[in-house]
Amino acid sequence: MTDDGDRQEKLAQLENLKKLGEKAYDDMYEAHPSSAATACYSDAKEFFYDAIGLARRLGLNDEADALHKRLEHIKAVFRGQFA
Repeated sequence: MTDDGDRQEKLAQLENLKKLGEKAYDDMYEAHPSSAATACYSDAKEFFYDAIGLARRLGLNDEADALHKRLEHIKAVFRGQFA
């Protein structure tokens, strides 16, 4: 695989991680009992942590910063509404 092909694959992986993180965040609101919401929150954090790391490795520091801010928002929501 070419370097460009590898980068494109990693960019697609980054988009997928972001989508999975957002889905886990959305699922948090639908989860019952609260332990299920906690599991969704944990999943969301892991997807975002992975996305942040991948963005940094790809040199997408602005993207990584935006993802970090989104993760901080998700944490604040969980702590305010579910904890």
